[in-house]
Amino acid sequence: MEHKSNAFLETEKLSTLMRKYAVPCIISLVVAALYNIVDQIFIANADYLGSYGNAANTVVFPLTVVALSIAVMIGDGACTFVSISLGAGRQDDAHRSIGNAVLLCLISSVVLTVIYLLLMDPILTLFGGRVNEETFTCAREYFFWITLGIPFYMFGQAMNPIIRSDGSPKFAMLSTVLGAVTNIILDPIFIFPLKLGMMGAAVATVIGQILTAALAVWYLLHMKAVKLSRDSFTLRWKLIRRFLVLGVTSFLSQISLVISMAAVQNMCTKYGALDPVFGQAEYAQIPLAVLGIVMKFFQIAISISVGLAAGCIPVVGYNIGAGRKDRAKTLFTYLLGCEAAVGFVALLIVELLPRQLIGIFGAGNESAYYTAFAIRCFRVYLCMMVLAMVNKGTFIYLQALGKAGLSMAISLIREIVFGVLLPILLPRFFGLDGLLYSFPTADVLTFLIAFVIIRRTYAELGGKGGLAQEPLEV
Repeated sequence: MEHKSNAFLETEKLSTLMRKYAVPCIISLVVAALYNIVDQIFIANADYLGSYGNAANTVVFPLTVVALSIAVMIGDGACTFVSISLGAGRQDDAHRSIGNAVLLCLISSVVLTVIYLLLMDPILTLFGGRVNEETFTCAREYFFWITLGIPFYMFGQAMNPIIRSDGSPKFAMLSTVLGAVTNIILDPIFIFPLKLGMMGAAVATVIGQILTAALAVWYLLHMKAVKLSRDSFTLRWKLIRRFLVLGVTSFLSQISLVISMAAVQNMCTKYGALDPVFGQAEYAQIPLAVLGIVMKFFQIAISISVGLAAGCIPVVGYNIGAGRKDRAKTLFTYLLGCEAAVGFVALLIVELLPRQLIGIFGAGNESAYYTAFAIRCFRVYLCMMVLAMVNKGTFIYLQALGKAGLSMAISLIREIVFGVLLPILLPRFFGLDGLLYSFPTADVLTFLIAFVIIRRTYAELGGKGGLAQEPLEV
């Protein structure tokens, strides 16, 4: 018998579905981003850690993104595949893909944990950890404890989109929020009165991740549209390949960011050492610490962007599976408008309030050089936020349409070609400022490509191109 418990995705107003799925997804992703950001805020305001701990946090952050990239490849791929399968009435494909996603996540997380523990020192060095001895010591301590929590972190993140695909975006949000709130409560306790330093910040994070993972396990035992059985947990490599290809874009968007961050952080260390101020030993960690803070703000903004687009995946996937391209096209218009609006608000914040933003991260305990560089970094590095949001939304929407190859290609161009090449080339001409120019330049060049893709997508969904071919449902 054909199962159509998610048939409302084909009939309910798109604006209502957007709110139902995107808002919880946004909250989940923003809260997930806050895990690392909250650590950095408390670390920055602890006078015995300060900018050294801040820089250490920046060094470790890309390594947590590696874990996230694998998790979202599994989770987003399975989410898209499940949504399409349910829209087409293929229940067996749906429940088996979820079971295989669980197994794949567990295996990959254990492998990554072992690699991190065995190669800790060279990995930290690769991401700029040896800018000075104090930073490296802090980074090593933080990374060790964060690594122990990777299996829980990856499981919670991978199951989150799968839970959304089962029609429970609010539960997906709740599981992430509860983990983050736990981290926020424990961080100041461990860092200030207990004086546990970098270890305390990491352990607080891991405890929150364990809670999120535990809630995901509970949900898997109580799914609605999909019922899991022992048969769901038999490894099927052909099925795994089918859903992983749909998550490759999510993987590349994250892992390519890691590659870009490795280039940026190494260039930051290299050209910072040539700067007349930051070349001094007592200020050497400041560019790395500040760049990490700016990236964290961007991470919050991009989490909203990704949440908007990822929240559309179940809706788009189901409607494409049901042959409703008209609804997919309307939702694309809605998404692009929302992405541009988010980018504009974020742009106003970084241009008008950079001093207030850096003040949250312990600027009062640092030198004037710290604040001055941070203000310039916020205003220059993030000046093309509107285009960055639109680009990201386009990448993920293409993935939801099943265009994994195209989405993957433009993601690679943005993060690896532009995201690595420009940070290496521009500092040769502009020094440390060239590093700041590289990010907005990459977003402008990427948008030129994305604009062509957007027009083609509209044409394929039944329009002649442009952003006003069909009114939004309200």
